[in-house]
Amino acid sequence: MAELNVDLVAADRKVWSGAARQVSAPSVDGQVGILPGHTPLLAVLRPGTVKVSTAQGTAVEAEVTGGFVSVDSNLVTIVVDEISELTGREPALR
Repeated sequence: MAELNVDLVAADRKVWSGAARQVSAPSVDGQVGILPGHTPLLAVLRPGTVKVSTAQGTAVEAEVTGGFVSVDSNLVTIVVDEISELTGREPALR
C-alpha cells in the first residue's frame, strides 16, 4: 500500500515528520484531502485543523493559523505560521 511522507513544520522548527495514509488541511478554497498518488498541489492554508492519519493508524491533529501545503510525488510539506500542541503524538516520530 502506498504511503505519504509528511513533514509538518513551523517557522522555527520541525513539528512532526513521518509516514501517513491520509492528510487533511484547511485551504482557503476549502478542506483539502490528500491520499497517496495525489496530483501536485500548492495551496494556501487558512486557520483550522490539520489532520494526519499515520501509517500506524493513529491520528495526529494540530490547530494552525495559516501557511501553505505542498504535495509532490507522495511528499506532503505543510508549513504553518503558528501551531498549537499536537494531539495523538506517537513514539515513532523522526
